[in-house]
Amino acid sequence: MARGTGTVEAVPRTGGGPPGGGIGGAAVDAGPPPPAQQLRDRETWRVSLRRHWRLYTFVVLPVIFLLVFRYVPMIGNVIAFRRYRPGGSMFGDEWVGLYYFQMFIQSKPFWDVFWNTVVLGGLTLLICFPLPIILALLLNELRSRLFKRVVQTITYLPHFMSIVIVAGMVFQLTAINGTINQIIEGFGGEAIPFMQRADWFRTIYLTSEVWQTVGWGTILYLAALTTIDDQLYEASRIDGANRWQQTWHITLPGIRPTMMVLLILNIGTFMAVGFEKVLLLYNPLTYDTADVLSTYLYRVGIGEGGNYSFAAAIGLFEALIGVALVVTANQISKRAVGASLW
Repeated sequence: MARGTGTVEAVPRTGGGPPGGGIGGAAVDAGPPPPAQQLRDRETWRVSLRRHWRLYTFVVLPVIFLLVFRYVPMIGNVIAFRRYRPGGSMFGDEWVGLYYFQMFIQSKPFWDVFWNTVVLGGLTLLICFPLPIILALLLNELRSRLFKRVVQTITYLPHFMSIVIVAGMVFQLTAINGTINQIIEGFGGEAIPFMQRADWFRTIYLTSEVWQTVGWGTILYLAALTTIDDQLYEASRIDGANRWQQTWHITLPGIRPTMMVLLILNIGTFMAVGFEKVLLLYNPLTYDTADVLSTYLYRVGIGEGGNYSFAAAIGLFEALIGVALVVTANQISKRAVGASLW
């Protein structure tokens, strides 16, 4: 195009190919950045490190914590393939390969606790994941700030209670002469030994889990709701959308990335059902439905059996399942909704 004029000059093409660059018009891959660009990137990183070194020092302690308490202990997984004897080498005395993996695969108690873990983890995910979303949407619709703060305080408070206190409250409520049985007897019924019956354990566990975690889980969703542009709601009201239509077409899509990230994280901990709470609530009478992988590992590895190599093999198996679930959920989320952890 000639400068100062409004005319367009024809530019001849050579090679006879279609426009678009490359051979035959195909786009040419830029490939890796040139060495000069890589050098500039390194210089930019060095300048940033020198300029903001005080901020980077805050990362030192968390990194050290992760290395010492998360990554270094992974070396101990080697005893899943070696026979460990107390008093011997910390990495085991004898290589046994997959012996302990075959041992728990052929063990009936293992599969009983494995399916208990799947059922309890699945119910926890199915019930405890959507409830914070629902509570956040309900709180977002409240107009009274005072009432909203009161509800938030009441629902957040159980999260700050120790699991020991929560378990004690559960025992107090479900005891033979506890509050629930007093209400049942008041209506003419008979007292139920809740904590001695295996068929009641999952209901009691899920109820206490909902009470303790749902209020705290709404914090992230309420924060995500504040990022939605108010102009979208104003435009929808002009178009005649009601509150339900605004929630379905604006609010839920607006917090969908947060929902998917939290769902992936929850799926990653699918097999790691709350060890402390189950350990405090269960007893030999409820093992049929209450015993999960983490409590089974505790008993065979530290409590009754002292078989560290066997427990390490089961723990490694559980960790691999968790990694596979996270990777699978991440890929499905990336392809389905475009939100993922990486």
